[in-house]
Amino acid sequence: MNKSREIISIIIPALNEESSLASTIKVVQGGEGIEIIVVDGGSSDRTLEVAHSLEVKVVSSNSGRAEQMNAGARESCGSLLLFLHADTELPEGYDSCIRRILSDRSIVVGAFRLAIDAPGISFRIIEYCANLRSKYFYFPYGDQALFMRRQDFNRAGWFPEIALMEDFSLVRQMKKLGRVALAPLAVKTSARRWQSLGIIHATILNQFIVGAYVMGVSPVRLAGWYRRKKKRSINAV
Repeated sequence: MNKSREIISIIIPALNEESSLASTIKVVQGGEGIEIIVVDGGSSDRTLEVAHSLEVKVVSSNSGRAEQMNAGARESCGSLLLFLHADTELPEGYDSCIRRILSDRSIVVGAFRLAIDAPGISFRIIEYCANLRSKYFYFPYGDQALFMRRQDFNRAGWFPEIALMEDFSLVRQMKKLGRVALAPLAVKTSARRWQSLGIIHATILNQFIVGAYVMGVSPVRLAGWYRRKKKRSINAV
């Protein structure tokens, strides 16, 4: 097969994403040589209706981002995989950018630069720090749309089906296999999690969870703690 036209399977885990899913998919549909798979984790809103209306492949799975992404990978046919959050829009030219980066066999995983869909200096600082982390410490997160070859995804053992930190864990495993690349283009992701928790609170919480995970705290425990903190923050608004 011509390497410039390898199929890219784009896997979108979704749970109650009716408000953002359509715009995300419509941008993705601008790519060439792609397959789009929405993996629903049991939505109670119109997520499934939206996905079916846009004529993409729809898969049902247990809820949990890792389990949903693995379910999508099992149903996909592309030699290249892209895992995309339902509230994140890819940049124009994403398809050729992915193929160009992964044509370098020393690179096993890549991600896009981060842009947050909200005004304000605080969000620009978050973007700057995330892109600095990705470029110099080689640790992009899932909201930057991770992409890789299927064979390298297989070598890394897929996403660990844990309650939290599945993206961090996969990237950490893939770093043992080869290089991590940061694309020159940026995805545009929703600011909702920072807005719901508060920018400072969300940033501190995210860094605390990463640190605790690296130190060996159980993802189940971290997920429960995260949900409680999120609920308290929302109720306080």
